[in-house]
Amino acid sequence: MNKQAVIVTGGKQYLVEEKQILVVDRLNGKEKDEIKFEQVLLKTKGEDLELGAPFLDKAMVTAKILKQDQGEKIRVARFKAKSKYRKVTGHRTQLTQIEILKIV
Repeated sequence: MNKQAVIVTGGKQYLVEEKQILVVDRLNGKEKDEIKFEQVLLKTKGEDLELGAPFLDKAMVTAKILKQDQGEKIRVARFKAKSKYRKVTGHRTQLTQIEILKIV
């Protein structure tokens, strides 16, 4: 049986399956901690489909934090024409790599 669910974290929605490795925005916790996602929008098991309005009451997805990391550096450049103003800054997004353990 192929279980799938749609969860909400960091203001984004993700379609997840059991044993899937996923990179999301930074979550609180240390490596090897288990976290629970209680905001589940949709859950499937084979042909069965449960749809929340907006969330399912008794559905939950558990995951394990594999790594706290940073994304690639993004360069942001600002300039004004004809005035020799140039400024370059950068930033790296804080990310968390998780593994989906169970869809309940």
